[in-house]
Amino acid sequence: MKKLYICLAMFAAITFGSCNHDEWFDRDSKSLITDEQLWNDPKLVTSLLANYYNRLPSLHGVFNTGGMTELDDAMWSGHRDQNWRNDFQFGDDYGRYWDYGLIRDINLSLENMETLSVSLTDADKRLFIAEFRFIRAFVYFEMVKRMGGVPLVTTQMVYDFSGDPTPLQVPRAKEHEVYDFVYSEMEAIKEDLAANNASKTRANSYAALALESRAMLYAASLAKYNNLMGEPIATPGGEVGIPASMADEYYRKSLAASKAILTGSYQLFNENPDKGANFYDMLNKKTGNEVIFAKDYAVGLKVHRFAYDNIVKSLTEDNESSSTISPSLSLIESFDYLDGTKGTLKDRDALGNYVPYSRIEEIFENKDARLYGTVIYPGSTFRNRPVSIQAGVATWQNGNYRFHTAPELGQQLENQLGEDYAGGLWTGFDGPKDDAQDVSNTGFYIRKFVSDAPAASTRGTSAANWWPWFRLGEVYLNAAEAAFELGRTDEARGYVNILRERAGFPPNSISLLSMEMIRNERRVELAFEDHRFFDLKRWRLAHIVWNGAEDDPNAVVRGLYGYRIVRPGHADHGKFIFERVRPSRFRRARFFRLANYYASIEQRVLDHNPKIVRNPFH
Repeated sequence: MKKLYICLAMFAAITFGSCNHDEWFDRDSKSLITDEQLWNDPKLVTSLLANYYNRLPSLHGVFNTGGMTELDDAMWSGHRDQNWRNDFQFGDDYGRYWDYGLIRDINLSLENMETLSVSLTDADKRLFIAEFRFIRAFVYFEMVKRMGGVPLVTTQMVYDFSGDPTPLQVPRAKEHEVYDFVYSEMEAIKEDLAANNASKTRANSYAALALESRAMLYAASLAKYNNLMGEPIATPGGEVGIPASMADEYYRKSLAASKAILTGSYQLFNENPDKGANFYDMLNKKTGNEVIFAKDYAVGLKVHRFAYDNIVKSLTEDNESSSTISPSLSLIESFDYLDGTKGTLKDRDALGNYVPYSRIEEIFENKDARLYGTVIYPGSTFRNRPVSIQAGVATWQNGNYRFHTAPELGQQLENQLGEDYAGGLWTGFDGPKDDAQDVSNTGFYIRKFVSDAPAASTRGTSAANWWPWFRLGEVYLNAAEAAFELGRTDEARGYVNILRERAGFPPNSISLLSMEMIRNERRVELAFEDHRFFDLKRWRLAHIVWNGAEDDPNAVVRGLYGYRIVRPGHADHGKFIFERVRPSRFRRARFFRLANYYASIEQRVLDHNPKIVRNPFH
């Protein structure tokens, strides 16, 4: 009987379907979107653009906790199974980016916009096309700054099944041709992007200028500094290497784009009278008018776990990760003192004796306020709560200080060192602790980008502060560098001094500007924002800074541990001294080779396209 019922049911279904063909089989799908629907509906096109914006690439950015520890600004203090980040040396493929899948998608979208978007208004069509072109140019910039010249493909490439693949084998463009393409694209579309000028999360005309500002500065630097090397890095066909004669014109283009932004409506963030807290708020609060273009997040919709990964140990709201980034002493000392002296911390006097401080935070006082906005150091606060960073205690024995640490964070002294100290802390709740996991190993925590919103460090809620693709602080520095390289030193000095004044320095704090100062300003202003690696590459300094030397303060991440003095009857009793350390988990100096200035091209790409020229040293 079952078989009969099944057969009858099938017959009924077939009969019903054949009698109602128009109503049943030709109904519009409720799960599929046709080309005609997609390319003529502004909301659907915007949704597709959102997908492409979300695919914009970065190397150490967009809350890449691990990547931020692979340079000299920090070390890895998270799970031990990733301690290879502290043994890290740059491989041939480091930074490799060759994304022609995204390029293909954008090219297809541009062609469909031209041929299928018949119902969109002219204004919408121009805007959408401009946004697709902006994203494509951004991707090409990300490729050229890592790979050198890459194939410039701006239309669909469709195989005709003729057996001849050569029409699909596009050779690499010259390095300068890719930079020229980025510039020409931005010039062509920047006016069409003006309709988005009220948005910080979609490309607008100022984002186009910001991309010009950055890309032209990179091209100019490569043209100048690569050719100053004893043996410039280049290929015979120009796929790598930009002629020195092109440097000034690129600097001029960068400066012009920067000035067009600086004379617009954007302003440096200045909402908090506390200069250090103000610098932190700039990227934590979604207010003000400094951020030009950002990747946004929203609780319940799209979030990130940077706070979960990096919240201070004692403030952890979850049972798992915390404190995976430990900023380096080298970074901390790159922040100058407000009197203009270098930022080297005064932990010892001229004779090599420890300098005692009444308060543990005193050693960091009168420094560039951006230090507070970037890192959490001993004696500072987070979420309006004091952070307990103390490595241990120091006792005086046989004419020297001996350092003691407790096995447990936050352990009290009780009576181990005398009743006068009962109830005091032996080691801080937040370390630092050498060879530890999920606690600072250097004596510092990252503050920048770590959201202080309620539950931001929990997996259930997570954080929603944004990632800045472009902001005004960088534009000031781009303008300063380009102006300086063009010999306009007074103009360059003015740009730098404006940024420094926001950081607490007096007006016109720099009277004699140097390129070294500009480079240091970029390090402190843009720390952890995915600039340092590419800055050192374009200045051809990466192999000098990350030289593999085990005694180099940048090639090796070091820390600073504070200890409370236990010396009853002495004037220094209860004060703090500091010891420079090399954390045990940081075992190998950073080593950047000449081969790392351009990442190797994947063998699969070379096999598929014999016209692709290998990068130097690969």
